[in-house]
Parts: sequence; C-alpha cells; structure tokens
Amino acid sequence: MPFLHIIHGPNQGSRCELDETPLTIGRDASNHLHLGDPQISRFHARIKPVDGIYLLEDRASSNGTYINGLRVAEHELSAGDQIQLGDTVLEFSDTSLATGRQSARDRIQIVPKADAEESRIVQTIRPGDFGGTASNVEAEVTPSDWLARAQRHLQVMYRTALAVSHTLDIDQLLKRIMQLIFDWVDVDRGCIMLLSQESGSLEPAAFEARDKRIAQDEIRISRTILDFVVEHNEGVLTTNAQEDQRFKPAVSIMQQGIREAICVPMQGRYDMLGVIYIDSTTPAQDVLLQRPAQTKLTEEHLKLMVAIAHQAALAVEDTRYYSAMVSTERLAAVGQTIAMMAHHIKNILQGLEGGGFLIREGLEQHDEAMVRRGWEFVEKNQARITKVISDMLTYSKQREPDLQPADLNQTVFDVVDLMRARASEHGARIDFQADESLPVGEFDAEALHGAILNVITNAIDACADQNAGRILVATKYQPESRLADIVIEDNGAGIPETEIENIFTLFVSEKRSRGTGLGLPVTKKVLTEHGGDVTVESVPGQGTRFTLTLPLRACGEENADAPASPTLDGERIEGA
Repeated sequence: MPFLHIIHGPNQGSRCELDETPLTIGRDASNHLHLGDPQISRFHARIKPVDGIYLLEDRASSNGTYINGLRVAEHELSAGDQIQLGDTVLEFSDTSLATGRQSARDRIQIVPKADAEESRIVQTIRPGDFGGTASNVEAEVTPSDWLARAQRHLQVMYRTALAVSHTLDIDQLLKRIMQLIFDWVDVDRGCIMLLSQESGSLEPAAFEARDKRIAQDEIRISRTILDFVVEHNEGVLTTNAQEDQRFKPAVSIMQQGIREAICVPMQGRYDMLGVIYIDSTTPAQDVLLQRPAQTKLTEEHLKLMVAIAHQAALAVEDTRYYSAMVSTERLAAVGQTIAMMAHHIKNILQGLEGGGFLIREGLEQHDEAMVRRGWEFVEKNQARITKVISDMLTYSKQREPDLQPADLNQTVFDVVDLMRARASEHGARIDFQADESLPVGEFDAEALHGAILNVITNAIDACADQNAGRILVATKYQPESRLADIVIEDNGAGIPETEIENIFTLFVSEKRSRGTGLGLPVTKKVLTEHGGDVTVESVPGQGTRFTLTLPLRACGEENADAPASPTLDGERIEGA
C-alpha cells in the first residue's frame, strides 16, 4: 500500500495512505491532506494515480515543490522519494513495491569455496584510493574523456546523496540504493547484505534483477570473495574468464557465458555495515562470436561502486541513528507528559481535597455557608479537570475540523460573554469590537470557541496584577484574501522577547502551577487545522496582542479547486 510519511514540519509523524483517487495537498482545510505549514500554499500540490504509478503535480504554488532537492512541476514518484513543500518534508513509500528481506534471503546463497565456480580477482581497490589527476589514467584516455567521466561520476554521487538522505524505512532505503545502481551500472543482478548487529554475520537485505525473467533465480556468491572484502575492506572485481586467451574457454564458460562481478564494502564513519554485490553475464553465444576477454565491468565501475557503497553506508547509519533518536524522543516526550500532568493533576486533587474538607466540616457543624464554599471549590476543580482532559484530547488527536456554517462574530462574542465574570473577579474589563462585514462562513465553531477561550483566559491572568486591566477583543475581515482575524489585546505584564518563541511549546507555561502549558499549543493546533495561524506581539510592561487568522469563505461561495494567489501567499508568509 503506497503512503506518505511526514518526516519534518508541523505535522511530523503523520501518515497518509494513497488509493486510486487523486490526493490534494495544501494549507486549506478542504484539501485531502491538510498541512499546518504557513510556508505552503492553500492549494499546493496534487498526487494522482495513472496506470499503476503516482504522479505529483505542483499547482502553481508560491514556494514550489521539490523532489529530492530539485524543483519540479510534475514528477513520477518512486519509493524513497522525498517531497518538500515549504518547511514540510514527506517521504513516499510503497510497501507493494518493496522486495523485502525475506525475498532477498530466498534468492541469495553464500557458497563455500569448494562449491563456487572458478572466479578470480582481477582488480581490487580500497575506499579513497582514487586517481585524482589525468596523469594516472590510461594512456589511450584523453584528459577531456577523463574530465567528462569525472563529471558524470560526480553527478551520480550527488544524486545518490540526495536520494538516500533521511529515509526512515531501512528496507525502502536499500531498495532505493539498488534502483540507483541499476540506473548507472549495466549489470544483470545485485544485492545488499548487511552485517548482523547481533551475530556479526552477513545477512541478505535487498535484491534486484534487471530482467524480471531471472528475478527468481538464485545468486550464488563465493564466501571467499565476501570474506576478502570484509577482512581487507577492499572492493573487488572478479571474473570467471580464462586469463590466457590462447587456450579454449572453460566448459562452464562455454555453457553459461562469462560472469563478472563487483563486490564492495559498505564502510561507514566508524564501522563496516555490509557489502554490495552486483554481477553481469555475457551469454555463451557471444563468447563464441567475440573475444572472451571483452568485458562489461571495468576499474571505473569498481571505483564508482566503492563510492556509492560508502554513501549507502552513511545513509544506513543515518537511518538507524534517526530511528533511534525518534524512539528516544518519543520516550522522553511520554516521560515529560506524565511528569507535567501528574504535577498539575496533583494541584487539582489538592483543590478537590480542600473542597471536600470544607463540605465535611460544614455538614458536621450544620454550617450551610461552609458547605456552599466547599462545593464551589469542588466545582471549580472539576471544571479544571474537564478542561485539561479536553485540551489533551484536542492536542493529541489528528483531526479534520467539522466545518459548518457559523457566525464568527457570534462565536467570539459567546466567549467574551462567558469570560466577563472571571475578568471582573480579576479587576479587568473585556471590550468586544465586531467587524460587521464578516460573512457567515464555514468553520468548526466548537473547536474555535476553545481556542479563543484559551487566549482570553491568558489575557485575563496577565492583567491580574494591573490596577485597571483591560482586554480588547476584535474581529477583522480581509475580503481580498478571504481571511478573518481575531485580535486579543491586553495591557498586562507582557512576555519577554526571549520567551515568546517558546509559548506554543507543549507544557511551557508562564503561570507556573496555575497553568498546564496546553492552552496555547492547542490554540495553535486548532488554527493550523483550519489552514490558519497564530501570531503574537508583546512589549514587557505594556501588554500583549495575539492575532488568530483563519480562511473564511462565505457560505454558498464555490470552493474552487484552484491554486492560491502567489502574491497573497507571499504576504502571508512574510507576516507569519
């Protein structure tokens, strides 16, 4: 099943499966894959299936669509391709195309020297032992030929580095490496064997054949050759052709043809990770008609394979390291979540315990006023528990907004009206200025209500120590871009510049024990799910202004499947 895995960006870790219907990607909530990345256009790209393949199309996006580092307008996706849209990087994987390690084990057999066909090593080379000037090439090769070949090899290595960087799935990575080798070297079969981290022995991990008719054939690889490559850390070129051409070719060559092979070490930064093996056969009839010494694989192929194997080893190391890092980060995040939530829930339980104590004392003393005061404590902390659970569910769950026709002014007013009493308790006042030009549009009113509530709650708390706290809430509409702004401004203590960049980080709270560090991350998530964003400006000692921006189409307006205006997208990016 083909799928996209988001490996970098606001939606990192998410996965989207592809089927036989086109998939649209963009910042607008109407896309099948809605991404909360402000650098992405509202309608950025589309993936459509065509005769068993998947084509990626850029839809005139402002910042472009890149595949493996190259900007494209249309591209046929292959397993392992990395798609960059803005700051988001997705990896295309197709489990139906993967050969799989079990398949490789079925087709690769390591045979002892006694059972191996008579092959001899005709060339060896260590990683790094490359001729660097035209003076050490063969006399018949001109400097211009050498330079053209060097440029071609440099291009191969550059494309290899791009293609295998930051791939999460090790099996997809190995398959991608084999596909690249077959693109650049004319061989019939190939495989990758990795050294087991437990036993230290070579284990087949990937297999590829150019002709599908021989894809089921078994590869027989001499253990002597493998041991030589691993022990000496050298790449080898072997052949079963007879060295002295004055004599007739051996019977095995007459029957099967000349088999040439290259086996190179996958040398990483510190250790050897495995080997890459490729071979090619000259048919027996060609041996009879041509000189048996004519070969397909040369020293240049050996040099190129040694370089490719080194890049492949670095990619395998990076993949293993990245996978371990992701696992460690997840464990750390779980630990942080448990610690922070345990601390906050402990505070809530203490409030419940205090309220229960007052209720018990009031009942024993028949003091109704004490019972009421205790019950207020219980109700307040019950509400805190409900809010915490709601925020946790909102933040942890990837969800599509429930877009329904609603009045944004009314939604904002409901929150303001709800919070007037709390503001009054803190000696603050809330004013609301509605933009009457706001159309009735489609958005998730319940989710947006909670997002606005979080910001207004923070504004009230920021004004708690002010003599005359004031919170101004206003709506504004930009008809040209069809964007609505909800501005929440207070005259509180403000936020230091060094702390602004962390306020949307999970569990970071300026309220100390009074805050959970969930409110603003939840607000940010709700707005990005709508294809919008949250920005903040603050001056310590003077106050803070939050701006919640979201696309707002008037109800009944056609949801045209067209790319966003490049100029408008550019403006939004600069303002993000």
